[in-house]
Amino acid sequence: MKQILNRLINHEHLEKEEARAVLVNISEGKYNHSQIAAFLTVYMMRNVCLEELEGFRDALLDLCLSIDFSDYNTIDLCGTGGDGKNTFNISTLASFVTAGAGIKVTKHGNYGVSSVSGSSNVMEALGINFTNNEDNLKRCLDKAGICVLHAPLFHPAMKNVAPIRRELGVKTFFNMLGPMVNPVNPKNQLVGVFDLEMARIYGYLYQKSEKNYAVLHAIDGYDEISLTGPTKIISKNSEGFINVENFGMNKIQESEIYGGNTVRESAEIFQNILNGKGTEAQNNVVCANAGMAISVVENRTILQGFEKAKESLQSGKALNSLKKLQELSK
Repeated sequence: MKQILNRLINHEHLEKEEARAVLVNISEGKYNHSQIAAFLTVYMMRNVCLEELEGFRDALLDLCLSIDFSDYNTIDLCGTGGDGKNTFNISTLASFVTAGAGIKVTKHGNYGVSSVSGSSNVMEALGINFTNNEDNLKRCLDKAGICVLHAPLFHPAMKNVAPIRRELGVKTFFNMLGPMVNPVNPKNQLVGVFDLEMARIYGYLYQKSEKNYAVLHAIDGYDEISLTGPTKIISKNSEGFINVENFGMNKIQESEIYGGNTVRESAEIFQNILNGKGTEAQNNVVCANAGMAISVVENRTILQGFEKAKESLQSGKALNSLKKLQELSK
């Protein structure tokens, strides 16, 4: 590790296989906590290059507990986090709206590291039990239209990193990896990233895959469609921007999508929105992201997806998906 650190500090980059080997060594406990913390810190001070991210991704996929859902046409809605915006759980809510619209969702998530409430925090607060049992997950997918894949249950290799990430409390390159290492390997992916360079890297990596995908980055820093300004979208067939006006509405304020100060507050916002008690801004942001997911899977326009998402939320179908998942957790 000393040699690797010296090279990185001297602004050298790792080759793909070197990056893969480092992560495998971390998983096997070959480095101490100080070495791992130093390794993570280097990448807070400079960008991860394409080959490094690809190597890290390959290592995690090789080491993960994979689930065979090849018979299903599913999508994952997952942001990298790390945007420092402390929004409510937009992508997780959008996942239930997408499921309510009849699209199977395999939601990959974890506890928050740099945010108050990650996807797993709010799911746990709402009574969802985490499992890596394939039959149970398929039952959830069949009956609720969505299953929750809590990352630590599928990536045991990262047990040496998790406490260090919690202690650091800031985004690391593992934020960048989260959406890429869904153990189901869904056929469709909606991923939000925290900066434009990462959007380009994601777009390049997904271009080499067979997935249908859309990579999102709001120009004012959000890792999702925020409706506070334009959003860069990189998809399988196109690249461009979507503006708030494209949805037929005005820009919203950052304060309107704030996520609260505790997991409990985040869970209350979550329930309010699914129960039809969300504000117009909250509903629109959720449906914009769900609409994007729907458009990826069904090859619709974003506006068509947005209308279908609104119907899922307003009719209670999205809420029904949550209730069914809660029942299956009892």
